Amino acid sequence: MKALITRKIGMTSTIQDDGVVSAVTLLSASPCVVTQIKTKDNDGYNSVALGFENVKRINKAQENHFKKSKITPKIVKEFRTENLELPEDLKVGSKLTAEVFSIGDVVNVTGTSKGKGFAGTIKRHNFSRQRVTHGGNGNVRKVGSIGSMYPQKIFKGKKMPGRMGAEKVTVKNLKVSIVDSEKGIIAVTGAVPGPKNSIVLVKGVN
Repeated sequence: MKALITRKIGMTSTIQDDGVVSAVTLLSASPCVVTQIKTKDNDGYNSVALGFENVKRINKAQENHFKKSKITPKIVKEFRTENLELPEDLKVGSKLTAEVFSIGDVVNVTGTSKGKGFAGTIKRHNFSRQRVTHGGNGNVRKVGSIGSMYPQKIFKGKKMPGRMGAEKVTVKNLKVSIVDSEKGIIAVTGAVPGPKNSIVLVKGVN
């Protein structure tokens, strides 16, 4: 099963054999522990829950979850396994390390993007500003007209000012370029959503 919970370390660059420099993102891949295996017969879908690192405080639901698996409290994330091949020896308590990936594997990476706070339409939706002269009235970054006489309401989904970022983002088809099992580090080509030290989910495409 090619799936791990990691932490984002930062970005660097690598030089390939042909001299091409490519940007990569380093991810800390500490061992993940299988805390639960869900099946379609019992739960309605197939998935594997992985535990990562340790947490200080847990709620009642998490306490019962860990009590069944007899595993120390961890950050738990669930991976759907409809398109993943599960090894026969995979069971609750099994550990997954950086070795599950190899150089050249294609993966999908999911993280929470950086929060930008409250932003206007120019920054949030790439709107153009109004003209500065000839009746601009000085406030050239305001939204302007947002509706008409009919139907006398604003439709849901209208692009307006609001909180920007801090959303779940998935970047698909990135390649694994470095696997260091001793240090517990993997690197994927390109950028990964989220700030440094944030949780990043890495899942193999095949």
